[in-house]
Amino acid sequence: MSSSKPALLTIRDAAERLNVTPRTLKYYEERGLVAPSRSVGRYRLYSEQDLERFARILRLRALGFSLQGIVELLKRPVEPIGDGRKGYSSESLREIEAALAQQVDALDARIAGVRRELKEAQAVRAELSDDLDYIRRRIAGEKQEALFQERLAARQRRKAQGSEGSEGCGGSDE
Repeated sequence: MSSSKPALLTIRDAAERLNVTPRTLKYYEERGLVAPSRSVGRYRLYSEQDLERFARILRLRALGFSLQGIVELLKRPVEPIGDGRKGYSSESLREIEAALAQQVDALDARIAGVRRELKEAQAVRAELSDDLDYIRRRIAGEKQEALFQERLAARQRRKAQGSEGSEGCGGSDE
């Protein structure tokens, strides 16, 4: 290549520079986020501009943006911000802030849902563990009435400790 032409990288070299797999680069191309040039043999060739765009996509993905959100953000102009660096305009930053806040809210809702699910699973596990203990002790020959009274007393203790909500539907063992 002549020195007047910028160097182009193969998919392997570009992926190595970006610390991703070639498949990742192909995937973003398939999604229309980047369009590398092609060699005569139809091999993908990536310019520095392509690598900058990929790096931007990867940063946005790391921030939790969806691919659709990235497509929208890539439409925004990147402006010089001094010292040879580029960045977003104030308006774009406000829009990015709103998008990130929305993503944080969505993640908070997911976390709350997972916590509820975990609490329910822990309650069911505790109940099943109690049932398993009861069955094992019955198999070992302990009397049903004594075990039943013990389970009732344990439930009353838990209820008194304020964990009534963690009691499942495990009533009688008859």
